[in-house]
Amino acid sequence: MDRKSSLPGASGRRAARPVLVPLLGALLIAFCGLSTGARERAEPRSIAPRGPLAPSEQSMIALFEAAAPSVAYITTEVVHSAGFFGAQVTQQGAGSGFVWDMAGHIVTNNHVVEGASHVFVQLDAGDPIEARVIGASPEYDLAVIKLLRSPRGLRPIGLGTSSDLKIGQSVYAIGNPFGLQRTLTHGIVSALDRELPTSYEREIAGVIQTDAAINPGNSGGPLLDSAGRLVGVNTAIRSDSGSSAGIGFAIPVDLVNRVVPSLISRGRAPLPGIGITPVRPDLVERAGIAGVVIAEVRRGTPAAEAGLRPMNPKTGDLGDVIVGVNGKRIETLSNFVAELGRSGVDAMVDLTVVRDDRERKVRVRVIEVGR
Repeated sequence: MDRKSSLPGASGRRAARPVLVPLLGALLIAFCGLSTGARERAEPRSIAPRGPLAPSEQSMIALFEAAAPSVAYITTEVVHSAGFFGAQVTQQGAGSGFVWDMAGHIVTNNHVVEGASHVFVQLDAGDPIEARVIGASPEYDLAVIKLLRSPRGLRPIGLGTSSDLKIGQSVYAIGNPFGLQRTLTHGIVSALDRELPTSYEREIAGVIQTDAAINPGNSGGPLLDSAGRLVGVNTAIRSDSGSSAGIGFAIPVDLVNRVVPSLISRGRAPLPGIGITPVRPDLVERAGIAGVVIAEVRRGTPAAEAGLRPMNPKTGDLGDVIVGVNGKRIETLSNFVAELGRSGVDAMVDLTVVRDDRERKVRVRVIEVGR
């Protein structure tokens, strides 16, 4: 008898080897099979063919490519003292603008650059260029800044007119909302002849209302018609959240084209008037009076030549109360100033005035007055 074969368990260990190897192999194949099944082969999908872009898309692309180089990204720094020791604190702001002429003048909103210690302008992909404010008008919320270094290839934006705009007409806004440069939005003229309060008891007349998305940072940027022409300067939104809610406002280009040359040449905009000092609007409103009550008529002015009479504080006589301009009803001082601004300096206007409950017409010339 073979001694090795009689050892306990010896034959069992030798017999298990042929069974164990196939079992491990089967398990390995099964595992690899599961892994292979979980990682099926995949190739990138083929691109579905398409025809040319729609004509409306092509025209919008062409509009953006033509106008975008004229749009400026404006950043500002405001330095002021803060804290007990008067430490210098710098606050930064941003907005939009557009190239006005080859001399390097950039138009934007006054509120974008108001109080700024430093102003920088970025055009296309170039480096920011320092600029300075050369003219500003809080009354019209417009300002002109000039590049300290004019780069090559400046492209002034093409001007249109706002006098023939129609409700429902397509408009396009290009700007830098939330600091996102060169953003294009599309909408329509949703209303015309809105009035936008600014400062000094003044309102901008003829304001364009649009549903093109206008957000913080769009201020000062262009509103364009479908020909790519400037028809307005985006300036404000009406929203509780501060973001676009479908109602934005733009200063009409016809007004911009009157104000900007004066800002460039004189640093300020002409303010129309007739030579009166009005009674404070809050006092007039508190008294329940609709119209403009005159506190003073300055000598040698159109108002004096027309014989307008101011209020007499001793007797309480209201004198002449202006209740209309060129047939349009006037209820507040801001209405009155807006109508004079619509007419412009040197224009002749017909005033409707009431004295002692009697209404009459008075023709006066609009002049430029100080603030």
